Amino acid sequence: MPQIGYELSHLSALEAESVHIFREVAATFERPGLLFSGGKDSVVMFHLARKAFWPAPIPFPLMHVDTGHNFDEVIEYRDRVVAETGVRLIVSSVQDDIDAGRVVEQTGPGASRNRLQTAALLRGITENRFDAVFGGARRDEEKARAKERVFSFRDRFGAWDPRAQRPELWNLYNGRHAKGEHIRVFPLSNWTELDIWQYIEAEAIDLPSIYYAHQREVVPRDGMLLAKTRFLEIADGERSHTETVRFRTVGDATCTGCVESTAATVAEVIDEVAATRLTERGATRADDRISESGMEDRKKEGYF
Repeated sequence: MPQIGYELSHLSALEAESVHIFREVAATFERPGLLFSGGKDSVVMFHLARKAFWPAPIPFPLMHVDTGHNFDEVIEYRDRVVAETGVRLIVSSVQDDIDAGRVVEQTGPGASRNRLQTAALLRGITENRFDAVFGGARRDEEKARAKERVFSFRDRFGAWDPRAQRPELWNLYNGRHAKGEHIRVFPLSNWTELDIWQYIEAEAIDLPSIYYAHQREVVPRDGMLLAKTRFLEIADGERSHTETVRFRTVGDATCTGCVESTAATVAEVIDEVAATRLTERGATRADDRISESGMEDRKKEGYF
């Protein structure tokens, strides 16, 4: 009798790995939480989490670290998803830390609340007693994130030490931690930007509208196009103009750039991403241009 072969497609294999990670965390930890910003990676991560536990609801809440300088389309999308799915949303606000004097906000052109997210993130983890937190970071995004394990150990201060990470041979994950410590979990570690978009197409996943081509008033700055929003302070000599653009990644509106694009559908975005040689963070995130080790330094402070 001939043997019948069975082989998963590339996307199915990635999905199976991510689903396994979600279930492993649910079985290992007492109080996990999932970071959700409304960006494409967190949307795909939430979709995978729902698949992992279907038909039961996901056994953990979502948490949004809110800088207060978000794109309106993304906040509208976040609230709509929460209303449609009934999932519990926790918001840890940077503005609360500013008001309490725990952090100091920068002012002037080029100022951003992005770095202030670390305090709000660590406070949200502590207040909700999370022992594991899911994040949507991928290894192809940035070199510091390429060093990450799937289970990323964080000490009692939330700090990351690349030398203290645990081996993950044969996809065996070590979630052991002492009281006050926690694990950051990255189910999308082995995905690429192209994988994300191909999965969005295959699963017909809805995204915020700013991921697709639209006309927007933008301000050129440091080789990027920043959206002219109520949060962006214009420097002397800067001028805005209207372009047809889309966003490859979504973050704080003061440091997240857009790219010129006519890609108005998922298929068109896939074609565009397949042809590019720049990562989305390298092309559109001002916060990654602070220094050669900017992301790694922030991770050591407790950032994702």
